[in-house]
Amino acid sequence: MRRRLRSFAATRAGSWLFARILQRLDEPVLRATRGRANLTSFLAGLPVIVLTTTGARSGEPRSVPLVGLRAGSGTYAVIASNFGQRHHPAWSYNLRAHPDATITVAGRLTRVRASIAEGDQREVIWRQALEVYPGYAAYERRAAHRGIAVWVLHPATAA
Repeated sequence: MRRRLRSFAATRAGSWLFARILQRLDEPVLRATRGRANLTSFLAGLPVIVLTTTGARSGEPRSVPLVGLRAGSGTYAVIASNFGQRHHPAWSYNLRAHPDATITVAGRLTRVRASIAEGDQREVIWRQALEVYPGYAAYERRAAHRGIAVWVLHPATAA
């Protein structure tokens, strides 16, 4: 079932659907599990973290569950694919404006500072992302006009 769900999510129809409803479905599960699990991690088996940014325009906190990849000791990476949609995800704009954020991993809150991975670092993380979720390749093809940013979230003490 997980393989089918991941395959569907990589299609145009699946991407369109999940881009519009997934966060709404994840929120009650996150609340019920105190940030330890969400629908995506349960159904698709993907490693999910909750990223809380400061809104670029509103200045208000904004939380979103994302696939989170380990990128070193206490460091995570997130992929700004937005399911291959035309625009960058809102959280990516927020990180550009305010790189200080928090992540919740398995119910544990950590302050982080975000930066965009480039060069070899980006390639290493991108290959890791494709191993975890091959659907990123389809998203990359559909979002070729804008490119997909790879964000690295460093623990705030190491930033």
